[in-house]
Amino acid sequence: MASSAPSGPSVLDLAPVVPVVVLDDAVDAVPLARALVAGGLTAIEVTLRTPAALDAIRAIADEVPDAVVGAGTVISPAGVADSLSAGARFLVSPGWTDTLLDAMKGSGLPFLPGVSTTSEVVALLERGVTEMKFFPAEAAGGTAYLKSLSAPLPQARFCPTGGISLASAPAYLGLPNVGCVGGTWMLPADALRDKDWGRVESLAREAAALR
Repeated sequence: MASSAPSGPSVLDLAPVVPVVVLDDAVDAVPLARALVAGGLTAIEVTLRTPAALDAIRAIADEVPDAVVGAGTVISPAGVADSLSAGARFLVSPGWTDTLLDAMKGSGLPFLPGVSTTSEVVALLERGVTEMKFFPAEAAGGTAYLKSLSAPLPQARFCPTGGISLASAPAYLGLPNVGCVGGTWMLPADALRDKDWGRVESLAREAAALR
């Protein structure tokens, strides 16, 4: 995802939608990941927002070989190291600093540093990073903002995340500088509470068919 990352398919190109997963119980990680993969969403971002996150990443990495599990909400070098040791295969941050960027580059994993302004995009391009998370997408200007970046900064590609829905995702995916979008709509709270993995799989299949 960054130019310094290992060769291989970009996370931006694995699926049109990357589910952004928040798990309170690592026991749910494997059946949830299996449902998402069965629906066609193989790249799964597990956010480091709960105590269960690292165990969830570890379980998915160990037990769901068809999933490409990554760590989201990575905001410190310690988070980078913990995610790497848990088996994460990519990293996503809501924003970036020089210290965090150095740690993500040093991990050897593909990564998506978060941006919401033109200056942040230019600063990352200056550092050789061409693939980024645009966050919070809707609040930061949405499709109109990203479209305006495509002419002066065509080398930058984005995964917009934040406030995107099934209805709005196609407009993002139609932009030339968008590789995929991040979202949570295929993970409704009641489905997770009830462990309704069939519903999750159905919603994932609908999302995977967007492009």
